[in-house]
Parts: sequence; structure tokens; C-alpha cells
Amino acid sequence: MRIPKHIGIIPDGNRRWAEENGLSKEKGYEKGLEPGLRLFKMCKDIGIKELTFYGFTIDNTKRPKEQYNAFVKACIDAVKLISKEDVSLRVIGNTSSPMFPVELIPYTKRTLFGKGGIKVNFLVNYGWHWDLLNLYKAKSSKTINKHICSDDVSRIDLIIRWGGRRRLSGFLPVQTIYSDFYVIDSYWPDFKEEHLYQALEWYNQQDITLGG
Repeated sequence: MRIPKHIGIIPDGNRRWAEENGLSKEKGYEKGLEPGLRLFKMCKDIGIKELTFYGFTIDNTKRPKEQYNAFVKACIDAVKLISKEDVSLRVIGNTSSPMFPVELIPYTKRTLFGKGGIKVNFLVNYGWHWDLLNLYKAKSSKTINKHICSDDVSRIDLIIRWGGRRRLSGFLPVQTIYSDFYVIDSYWPDFKEEHLYQALEWYNQQDITLGG
């Protein structure tokens, strides 16, 4: 089986899951922590080289305060959980904005935890326009801070989105030019191991030409 080198994860459906389970919308975010760690470990065992999680976007910060606080806490907790594993970890997002959680500033420089290994990128307070602007600056200036954009993120082979939506939502526009896109109708908190295996089986059947 052909295994993708880099998988992008869009863990959507947390709020809808909460509502369908009789909870307020913000309660859905914490339910995504365990699935995220489980998926990380599965990808590591399978031999995936790089994994990118879509945490929250600059646009997401316009949501009600209780939701904002909940998904920020979930992202902080997720990053700290992954940092306890053998991983090469980096958080990517607009750190100059007051909406970026200060707790994650130390993780914005790529760091090896444990023995290192699988490369993980976590997008926090991320915006596609912000990223494109800073990628351009990084290419045109030798003095630009190298840790303010997705400059060291490789091309994504496979994107998996939970929650049934068929859109990228601004997810890494440069790295997703030739990505294959697999959608799972189940909400992210209802993650099952078979979701990943089904996505990998589907990817194996695709004709990967990269435009050639």
C-alpha cells in the first residue's frame, strides 16, 4: 500500500456533536483531545512522516467568548499532550495577535521532544492571508523571522476532514495545491480508527500525478 508522507487533519464537527448530545457548543472542543492523541499514535505506528492538525483560525476567534476560550484551551492541552510523546513539534500561527495563546509561544520554534521522530505541525490562530504574506517575506528577506509562517511545512499528500463539510477553510493553501481530499461524515469527537484506515485505503487507489 502507498502511504502518504504528510497528512493534514481538519477535526470539524465539535460544536454540532455537542448540540446533538444535549450540551452547549463549547463543550464539544474538549472531546477532541483523546481522538487527536489516538490519531497521532496511529499515524506514528503506520509510518507517516508528517502530520498537521488544524487547531483554530483567525476567523474562528470571532465566535462567542465561551467558544473561543474553550477551543483555545483545547489547543493548549492538545499541544502539551503531544509534547509528551517522541515528536518534532511546532505551533504555527499569528503570534503578534493578542488572540494567540501565550502558553504556546515556547512551541513556535520547532523542538524535538523525547527521541524526536514524526514531524507534527499544529495550526493555532492561523490565517491563510497572514501565512501567504509572511511566506513571501521569508523568501524575499534574509532577516525575516523564520518562525512566523509555514516555511518548514512540506507538501500535504492527503487531507482528512471530519464533520462532512467539503471545503478547505483556508488550510495551508501553498502546501495543499495537489492534496487528495477525503471527507468523513462523522463528527471529530466520534473518531474511530477505521476512519483513518478507510482514508488510507481510498488514497491508495488514487492516481497521483501532481499535474504530470
